[in-house]
Amino acid sequence: MRGLGDRVAVVTGAANGIGAAAASRLHEEGAKVALLDVDELKGKALAERLGAERALFIGCDVTAEDQVAAAVDTAVARFGTVDILVNNAGVNAYFDVERMTVEEWDGFFALDLRAYWLCAKYALPRMRAQRRGVIVNIASIHARMTTRGMFPYAAAKSGVVGLTRSMALDYGPDAVRVVAVSPGWTRTRLVEEPMAGAPDPGAAMAAALAVHPLGRIAEPEEIGAVIAFAASDDASFITGVAIDADGGLGARFA
Repeated sequence: MRGLGDRVAVVTGAANGIGAAAASRLHEEGAKVALLDVDELKGKALAERLGAERALFIGCDVTAEDQVAAAVDTAVARFGTVDILVNNAGVNAYFDVERMTVEEWDGFFALDLRAYWLCAKYALPRMRAQRRGVIVNIASIHARMTTRGMFPYAAAKSGVVGLTRSMALDYGPDAVRVVAVSPGWTRTRLVEEPMAGAPDPGAAMAAALAVHPLGRIAEPEEIGAVIAFAASDDASFITGVAIDADGGLGARFA
């Protein structure tokens, strides 16, 4: 892909799943990659596999502003700048509207929405100064369609898409693009854990596959490839939108 060989990427939630796949693909395409995560064991292991010359693990809780600021400073000190930010860290939500507490609400949105703003807040000054940058926000098809029992996940992901539009408009004049990627079902722990907890995991997965036009769910590497494209110069005229990568699931009437 064009325009990744000389770039520096910061990827959050980079130790597992889609974040790890995105970091690996960006690195494969030539970018230097800072991997941010609270999972030090897997994060450091991935950085070691990628190689110390162009990969660095930084322990970071992206809900804490001081840690985000320090992590971006560390990435800049090591690699010189930040050209690409992939906001990926997040969790699922399975709350009841009436029973969810304010503390649970605040904790969930601190990770699944506020952290996206915090990371952008500290990456944008570098991007604006060099008049070059891309922010890729990982949303979900839940931003425009959802299912029972996952409140308030759709609200957070809709917020991510709204955040994407606002930042794209505000920072387009500085030559900064902001794009959302909305994955569908992907073979990560966020999908595998609830499947494993179903009364009949095999039947639950079969039912999920049956509604996918492609008859399967995504591998993390497939979503990583979409993220790398969105961050590359091949997507140089794409900003302010969400790119769905859902295997056709969103095309169904019901």
